[in-house]
Amino acid sequence: VQLQASGGGLVQPGGSLRLSCSVSGLTFSRPGMGWFRQAPGKEREFVAAVRKSTSSTYYSDSVEGRFTISRDNANNGVYLQMNSLRPEDTAVYYCASVGMGNPIISSYWQPPTYASWGQGTQVTVSS
Repeated sequence: VQLQASGGGLVQPGGSLRLSCSVSGLTFSRPGMGWFRQAPGKEREFVAAVRKSTSSTYYSDSVEGRFTISRDNANNGVYLQMNSLRPEDTAVYYCASVGMGNPIISSYWQPPTYASWGQGTQVTVSS
């Protein structure tokens, strides 16, 4: 399984970016997917997820209402639409996919739930 994340860049505070994550090598569609981010000197943190085989979505408190995760059915992947960006959103953003099985909802916040990870894309929010 390979994941390819793209769409990062430099944006001013209050601006928007859309990240994309395409997935290849999966034998099933509509996988559970998540976005995480990691800023320098900090641990990787959960951003958003969509539950396997559904359109149910979950968000961290810090991005709720500003970010939207959605499925890219053509590439069996996901998008992350990021609006009202803040300097504290600056990080490397990673997409990840859940493997076989159907994790319980609460586990989508946890990195070990995900079997495969993309390479990360840098998002910098600065004036």
